[in-house]
Amino acid sequence: MTREAVVYVHGLWSSRVDSVLLRQRLANALGCDVRMFSYPSVSSSMREVIERLHRFVGESAAAGPLDRLHWVGHSLGGLVIYRFLERHADQLPGRVVFLGTPAVACRAAVGLARVRLLAPFVGRCVSEELLIERERRWLNPRELGIIAGTRRLGFGQLVARLEGEHDGTIAVCETQLPGASDFITIPASHMGLLVSARAAHETAAFLRAGHFSLSPRLSAPPVSSARSS
Repeated sequence: MTREAVVYVHGLWSSRVDSVLLRQRLANALGCDVRMFSYPSVSSSMREVIERLHRFVGESAAAGPLDRLHWVGHSLGGLVIYRFLERHADQLPGRVVFLGTPAVACRAAVGLARVRLLAPFVGRCVSEELLIERERRWLNPRELGIIAGTRRLGFGQLVARLEGEHDGTIAVCETQLPGASDFITIPASHMGLLVSARAAHETAAFLRAGHFSLSPRLSAPPVSSARSS
């Protein structure tokens, strides 16, 4: 029997309470331990967070041997996972899911940083990763699935103009990362992704099979190898 676990990494300003329902649903669906990594999302630099996560993974390994270790990140948590696996690629095999993670510069973060009274709350990680345009690509051999929300409810739209579909904080186009294995959108707000039964179901589906059950590619008609004359 394969011994598996999931590491969940939260986003900016989040607490352990925010993700209780998501973690419980994943644990029930996958039948494995879901371990939450907590970090100071405002005061710590990305380097400090990565070092802290490295220690967390080492301490978790001491709890018992595993065959596979999966990763789930919400918002900024996805970028933490991205940077961690970039620096520490020699981890156990497993799959990765990002929930509402901005893969490029984030308009909401830029807008927030421009408000003098709110700028200190943007945090060091966000300042390092999301205030300037970046060209990121998923080069890790682990399969990555991305879920973006489309319910326009969130603080981000108050400080920035979000183009196209968005979850109230992050635009769908900001979540798209070249190299990802699968991508879907669901009708949930940015924080609503944490309490959405559909988001939890799809996350578990990807961690099990490497694709979402709602994936457009599953319903696409087969491509014929023969050319019509």
